[in-house]
Amino acid sequence: MSPPGARGPRPPSVVEVRSDGLPAAAAHLRQLRRSAGRFLAALDLEGVELSILLTGDAGIRALNRRWRRKDRPTDVLSFPAGSSPPRATGPRHLGDVIVSLDTARRQARAHRRSLAEELDLYLAHGLLHLLGHDHHRRGEARRMAEMECKLLGRPGMVP
Repeated sequence: MSPPGARGPRPPSVVEVRSDGLPAAAAHLRQLRRSAGRFLAALDLEGVELSILLTGDAGIRALNRRWRRKDRPTDVLSFPAGSSPPRATGPRHLGDVIVSLDTARRQARAHRRSLAEELDLYLAHGLLHLLGHDHHRRGEARRMAEMECKLLGRPGMVP
């Protein structure tokens, strides 16, 4: 019997990665799943759930228009799940990260990065937003940039 207040083993993390019908997306989905696992481990996050959607510019534009009132495609969107209900069991849902494959392809070419590097960049940035990081104030931006560098091993999206 465990002492009062002791926690049992944490449930394993769950990473759901899917696309909304993009052709030939399977390799990108596998890569995003592997990267998400690395990022969660680097952040010492266990027993969490993360959902990732790989979409095109049309899909991310529709979400950006609906939720941010910005009628244009973007690179990555993050939708934090919020707090878990009391006594919830199973993995704690962090939220959803939505990535535009179309934008990633364009930006990878423009910045002379591989598509895999660009997708990792968006995933790291989106995941950090789910965890409450932001880049609107100088100090917050510095901390978020440090975290992106920790995850990516190179500078990220935040200058």
